[in-house]
Amino acid sequence: MGVDLQAVIRAIPDFPKPGIVFRDVTTLMADGPAFAESVARLASPVRAGGYTAIAGIEARGLVFGAAVAAATGLGFVPIRKPGKLPATVLRESYELEYGRDALEIHHDAIAAEAKVFLIDDLLATGGTLLAAATLIERLGGTVGGAGVVVDLPDLGGSRRLAERGIPLHTLVCFEGE
Repeated sequence: MGVDLQAVIRAIPDFPKPGIVFRDVTTLMADGPAFAESVARLASPVRAGGYTAIAGIEARGLVFGAAVAAATGLGFVPIRKPGKLPATVLRESYELEYGRDALEIHHDAIAAEAKVFLIDDLLATGGTLLAAATLIERLGGTVGGAGVVVDLPDLGGSRRLAERGIPLHTLVCFEGE
C-alpha cells in the first residue's frame, strides 16, 4: 500500500462557488494503482466487520461501492438521486452545504437486520451519508460503518457521523473547505 492517494486527487479552486476547493476523485479513479489501492483500503474494514451488504451513494460512491462489493463478494445496493430507480422507492430529503437534495433506495433493497457498510467518495457536512443511513434504517438494516475516500473534517460531517454512532473509515483528509 504505497500509493499516495492524496497526491492523485485533483484540487479545483472556486468550484462550485468562490472560496471552495473541490476535491476531484476522478483523477484517482483514472489512476489504476491508486484506484485499486483505494478499493483495497475501503474493503479492509468490510472484511473484518461481518457485513452483509455494501451500499454506495450516487454518483462516485456508486463506483467505489460496487468495486468494494465485488472485492468482498457482497451484494451491492445503489442509493440514487430521485427518479433514477425503476421500482418502488423510499425517499429521504437532506440539507447540503449548498442547498437541499434527496436520495432514494428501492423499498426491498435491504434485508431486515442486514449489516450494511455505506460508501461515498467525499464527506463534507455529512448530510448525504446521514440521509443514506436513514434510508437503510427505515428498511430495517443497520449501518455498521461507513467509508469515504475524502473527508473534509472542518465541515463537521465526521463529527455528525460519530454522534450518530456510525464508525467512519477515511482514506484521505483535507483541511479547510
